[in-house]
Amino acid sequence: MPSPIPVTRLLPKDFYPFLDLETCSSPLTRNPGSTLQVPVQRLHGKVASRLWSTVIHWKELRSVQPAGSGGFGSVYKADYFGETVALKKVKKCTKNKLASRQSFWAELNAAHLRHENVVRVIAATTCMPADFGDDSSIGAVLMEFVGDRNLQQIIYGGCDPLEDRCLRYATDIARGLRFLHSHSVLHLDIKPANVLVSGEDVCKIVDFGSSLKLDHRCEVSCLSPHLSHVGGTYTHRAPELLKGEGLSPKADIFSFGITLWQLITREHPYTGDRQHVLYAVVAHNLRPSVQEHPVFQSEQGRQCRTLLGRCWSGDGRCRPTAQELVPQLEQISSQT
Repeated sequence: MPSPIPVTRLLPKDFYPFLDLETCSSPLTRNPGSTLQVPVQRLHGKVASRLWSTVIHWKELRSVQPAGSGGFGSVYKADYFGETVALKKVKKCTKNKLASRQSFWAELNAAHLRHENVVRVIAATTCMPADFGDDSSIGAVLMEFVGDRNLQQIIYGGCDPLEDRCLRYATDIARGLRFLHSHSVLHLDIKPANVLVSGEDVCKIVDFGSSLKLDHRCEVSCLSPHLSHVGGTYTHRAPELLKGEGLSPKADIFSFGITLWQLITREHPYTGDRQHVLYAVVAHNLRPSVQEHPVFQSEQGRQCRTLLGRCWSGDGRCRPTAQELVPQLEQISSQT
């Protein structure tokens, strides 16, 4: 069943040609009259050209198993038309229903995009059958199943050394951001927990509940007074977001810098009271420690330290773009 919420009222206009608003035999059924040149995908042996659908065929969802949960809701691993997928049930916030709706539809800001470092959305809907839905869920998003690991678990839960992988992981994230930013999508919650690692050891950005689609004519977005920016993680949030200023791709670069520091050090960026950290980041340029950390004393470490300083500059204009980040990381990696 299609979503009862008028999608064309809630999503950017450039999404409309990519939506499948009709019941179909496959979640990615081809429209014979369409002239869109979009990537062709294969699902259960059927060729399809739709990038994503507003229809989830619940009867085709089999072997459903819990895979995780958090403040956003719950994630399940399942089989869908012969493909292993992840089903994300987005939780409804009873205290702020508008924020819940914003978060759900923000999940789809990158649904029409395809990149090896961004998790692929297959379908999404606000219509859920009784055995899947409940009063606490606002909708569901069906995505490719990447694996059971995220960077948070790898950084803090693993014993294997990351020296030979941390810059490769960071480059994967930067490539994903470069692609998203080229399509005017800001993630706005880049952190290790929102980066999945596949069985092929490739990083993929996930969880777009805090994301924002910029007007293609603007490089900075000021939010409407009727909307609030939802979510984000305070330890990775750029100073301009904390101050309520305009949003730009440079906010993701700040978060990337904190994430890169975590990959290199395997430590937590801050300790102490949340409000103290928030105040210090804005008022006193508080950043994770690099000066006395031994890992930054080598030549490669010094280059990483310089790059980190640029990424988490208090002035967004001084931060590199994702386009600039990728070759810089590749150059540093090549010196190992």
